[in-house]
Formats: sequence, C-alpha cells, structure tokens
Amino acid sequence: MPELPEVETVRRGLNQKTLNCLIEGGEVLRDRTLAYPLSHGDFTAWLTDTSIQQWQRRGKYLLAQLDSGGWLGVHLRMTGQLFWVRQDEALSKHTRLRVFCAKGQELRFVDSRTFGQVWVVPPGVARETIITGLTRLGPEPFDPEFSPDYLQQKIRRTQRTIKAALLDQALVAGLGNIYADEVCFASGVRPDAIASRLTPEQVQRLHGEIRRILEDAIAHGGTTFSDFLDLLGVPGNYGDTAKVYGRTGQPCRTCGNTIARIKITGRSTHFCPRCQSP
Repeated sequence: MPELPEVETVRRGLNQKTLNCLIEGGEVLRDRTLAYPLSHGDFTAWLTDTSIQQWQRRGKYLLAQLDSGGWLGVHLRMTGQLFWVRQDEALSKHTRLRVFCAKGQELRFVDSRTFGQVWVVPPGVARETIITGLTRLGPEPFDPEFSPDYLQQKIRRTQRTIKAALLDQALVAGLGNIYADEVCFASGVRPDAIASRLTPEQVQRLHGEIRRILEDAIAHGGTTFSDFLDLLGVPGNYGDTAKVYGRTGQPCRTCGNTIARIKITGRSTHFCPRCQSP
C-alpha cells in the first residue's frame, strides 16, 4: 500500500503537471471508485470547466483544490495509481476513472484491486464532511505538533506493540508497514516491544528516525515492491536501500545476522534480532 513518501511523490508530480489545466469532463468506469454518492453525470458536471489550483496531501489522501472552491479527493489504498497521459493512450483494463483536461491530456486512475476511492466535494462544503476519514487522522510527521513529548504521551498508557502504535493513523498520519519497520530498526527497538515500556531515550530516537527516514524515502521517490509508480510511471527506488523490510532471511546490513519476520496486527514485520533490543 502506498504510504506517505509514495503519496507525497505523486502529489509533487501532480503539482508539476496538472495545475491550472482546464477540466473538460470525466468518465467513471467503475461505480465503486466514486466514493461520494454522485451519478456519473453529476461527477462530470461538477468538474467540468474547473481547474486544479493546488494538490495537498493529508496522511495518505491526495486533495486537489479546485478554482470553483470545491475539492477532488483521492485515496490510492492498496494498488491505486494516478497517471498523467494523453487521452488517446490505450486504456489499461484496470482503469477506473478518467478526468479529461485541455490539450488532449488526461488524469487517469488505475486500480487493479479496486479498493481505491475518489471523492468530489462541492463548493461551500467542508472536505471533512464528505471525506470523513480525514477527521480520524493524527498530526503529520513533519508538523510541530508531532513532537517527542506528544509521542511519549500517546504511547505511555498503551499495551500495544510499538509497531502497532506507529501504524495507527490517529497517532501519526501517513506512516505504514514499510517505514514503521525501517524506523524501528534505525531506532534499535524491536517492533514487538510494548510501547508503554519504552524509555524516553528510545522514544526520542523513534521520533527522530520517523522524520529522517520519511525524508529519505521521499528523496528516493518512495518504494516500489509491487505496484507503486509515480505520475509518469516511474518506480520508486528506496527499496534498494531498505535495511530490513522485505529482506527476510538475508544478512543484516549492519551486523550480518539473519533478518527475521513475524506478524504484528496481521502485517509482516521485519527486524534484526541482534541490532534491535526488546
């Protein structure tokens, strides 16, 4: 599933390619992709003759501010992809939604697993009213609100593992399975350690590594292990430098010990038994 670095990579590409492009129409090829209960005609009508002023990111959501005062929201979920292509380019069988722009260009939403969703928020309506998942998000990792003290306060009473806590979008928005594993490794903390038992020093390291690793992953264009591609179809290359994620049975890049894998909250979790303390 695309996480913060992948979604941020797409956002930056969208801001480079789609700003101020006049929207001339749209097409919904799979009903469930359109999350807000609009007819296909209403979807097209609300977008036509508007233009995108700016793309924002909140957690793993992409949010396009329209010049009409409305919003277009996208959640890629597991396999969703946004591509900026010519309208005459052949359609993938997994194309779910199309937004037609001026000069023969098109923003195309492709999703093989069909879990991704798109919202249209009309002018004058708060985007959180329509995209209700936004109300459940915690602070962004780079926001001042997300401080070591905040992180300590949030985890000190929980009996969850630190990996489970880091995956909680109400704790911090955008962090997912790949980068939670990498953060735990870089902090020297086992992902199955009980969060409330971590020392202030360990929490301080976790906080710093969350920001450092996410910044590094953004600089690498995110991670591609299976489906993720950026707006122009280019894969991310952070996976080439990952220390533990996806490296089960391989030697640790730091100590040479074998990378182990366990399940936490149903998610594959990777760590080095030697470098990471309980």
